[in-house]
Amino acid sequence: MFCKKMCFVVYLTDKHQTSSTPLKLFGSGFFLTVSLESILKVAKHASENNKLFCMNLSAPFICQFFKDNLMQVMPYVDVLFGNETEAAAFAKEQDFDTKDIKEIVRKAQALPKDNKKRQRVVVITQGKDETVMAQSDKIETFPVVKTDPKYIVDTNGAGDAFVGGFLSELVQEQPLDQCVKAAHYAANVIIQRAGCSFPEKPDFK
Repeated sequence: MFCKKMCFVVYLTDKHQTSSTPLKLFGSGFFLTVSLESILKVAKHASENNKLFCMNLSAPFICQFFKDNLMQVMPYVDVLFGNETEAAAFAKEQDFDTKDIKEIVRKAQALPKDNKKRQRVVVITQGKDETVMAQSDKIETFPVVKTDPKYIVDTNGAGDAFVGGFLSELVQEQPLDQCVKAAHYAANVIIQRAGCSFPEKPDFK
């Protein structure tokens, strides 16, 4: 993993992987503001070698002011994450002509893709409302874990926790609905704690 203030790319592996070469990679959209050339090199490598490349929209301003950089990388993105605010900004800049999250997810999935061996997956969160995911030829929705507002301490890091939970199952080749379940669990844990902290032993099942 290369880090300064913003995360560039994380090599995702699991305990069963025998190769020293990562099969799945995750890049933060924030790095599009720093070095397009670097993230393109990683994204193209993933596509050419049929490795999974995941990316987060990260913030509305990425979609607005770095949209050219974003769209140069988009053909190589296998799994795209975002929240409803980022999705709305992305849809506006891409002239999707809709504010409907399900339609935005569908149109984002249908954008040109370099590696035709796998169809893009798009996952959009909506805070306390259902998470929307496009996979294959269908749009699915997943209710979030309900939490009494009195237990919500800090929502900072909830989106990052969601992605982390999702990827923790993805590297183990779990079904996408299980990935979303883990993502919801991780986000739910984070919002009930101060700062981006987590319990020593998670109880996710």
